[in-house]
Amino acid sequence: MVSNPNDTPLRLPNTKLFINGKWVDPVVPKTLVTINPATEKVICEVSEGSSKDVDIAVAAAREAFENGPWNKMTAQQRGKLLFKLADLIEQNKEWLATLETTDNGKPYSMALDFDVAQSADTIRYFASMTDKIQGKLIQGSEQKLTVYTRHEAVGVAGCITPWNFPFLLLCWKIGPALAAGCTVVAKQSEITPLSALALCHLVEEAGFPAGVFNLVTGYGHTVGDAIARHPDIDKISFTGSTRVGRLIMEASGKSNLKKVTLELGGKSPNIIFDDADLDQSVMGSIFGVYINSGQCCAAGSRLFVQEGIYDKFVEKFTEAAKALKVGDPFTGVTLGPLASKEHFDRVMNYLAIGRKEGVKVSLGGERLSNVGYYVQPTILHEVNDDMCVAKEEIFGPVACIFKFKTVEEVIKRANDTQYGLAAGIFTTNLNTAHRVEKKLRAGTVWINDYGYVNSLIPFGGYKQSGFGKDLSEYAIQEYCSVKSVIINHGQAL
Repeated sequence: MVSNPNDTPLRLPNTKLFINGKWVDPVVPKTLVTINPATEKVICEVSEGSSKDVDIAVAAAREAFENGPWNKMTAQQRGKLLFKLADLIEQNKEWLATLETTDNGKPYSMALDFDVAQSADTIRYFASMTDKIQGKLIQGSEQKLTVYTRHEAVGVAGCITPWNFPFLLLCWKIGPALAAGCTVVAKQSEITPLSALALCHLVEEAGFPAGVFNLVTGYGHTVGDAIARHPDIDKISFTGSTRVGRLIMEASGKSNLKKVTLELGGKSPNIIFDDADLDQSVMGSIFGVYINSGQCCAAGSRLFVQEGIYDKFVEKFTEAAKALKVGDPFTGVTLGPLASKEHFDRVMNYLAIGRKEGVKVSLGGERLSNVGYYVQPTILHEVNDDMCVAKEEIFGPVACIFKFKTVEEVIKRANDTQYGLAAGIFTTNLNTAHRVEKKLRAGTVWINDYGYVNSLIPFGGYKQSGFGKDLSEYAIQEYCSVKSVIINHGQAL
């Protein structure tokens, strides 16, 4: 037993690998440590898998897909297991949220009310979709033909997920994969493995057949690479950086041309027009920048404010940012620490680069305490579009504020990025909203809101933010292959 920052005993999950329905030691006995980012203390050691363990997990997943009871289940039976898993997530929500906060550093209230709650909702949504995966009857031009399509599970899916929303994004992956009838080999970030290990307990308790869900904990350059390269994995779904996404694509292409979904980085624009409701736009923008301490791929970190309200907006936005509470994530704060020392150093390095480039730091920009990976909510002014801090994803609690004059200007500047994950628009003019939304090259555009997600709404990007969708019925298509069947009734086959 270890303690969280409130000295409440923390119940740890099993820290072995979960393969073929059993907790097993890695082939090569090794462990990695996971660190509490609020205290910088070791929480526990977790088994470190290797490519040999991936081979075993893939073999188990393949057997479960081809020959196990999973293959023989009806869609409704798969749905019942997923509904049971969603119920178990809800029943264990405090445990899961405590693990997530201790391992990741996000505020407990957020882990409980957003991450874990949304995870249960996601699994429940996909449970309801298992019997709605249907092909189509195609009316052929010839009377003697009957033509239809079948939507079939693609096979074994490799799901690789990051450290910023560990439990939630894993559920985003396995929900549609299992609903479609795939089996899964998952890898969670080595920085935040605990909630994924806890999920294995719930999968076990829900009664999923052995081999349907497998988890190999370990590093990206070993376990993640082995999953991407494995010739017997049919599908990869990856969320993470654009740099690693390119490596995933390369590895998948060299092995067996896997079907690939990538949800990658972002540098999303959030546009505030002169006629916007000032209070609504300020609070929406605060949420868009600082949610999860800015560790969000869709963060609206490039704030474009029209010149007529620029001064008023910046004043109110700065006041709101100053009011954010940063500290011990178990004490009702708004922002906790960043998730790891490595990432903390990365964010601080970007701030140092920004100062060298000549930006004005009007708020924050410093470490908040000597213990824990805390960064002050930060606002950067006098940022040029071509500066490093304006173009590259900082992934921390840092807002870059820009001034603009015209609609045409801001559309061009908003789209001047390699990314295309999300965007925001604040205006009371519906014509302006639609005009701008149509021109923005982004997978999600929020209007008079920022950051709303729901299981029914597809999520995924354009350009180097990746391709394919998580959530909604579109996500299920990512785990299916479409087969065309043509029957000739006019002559012997």
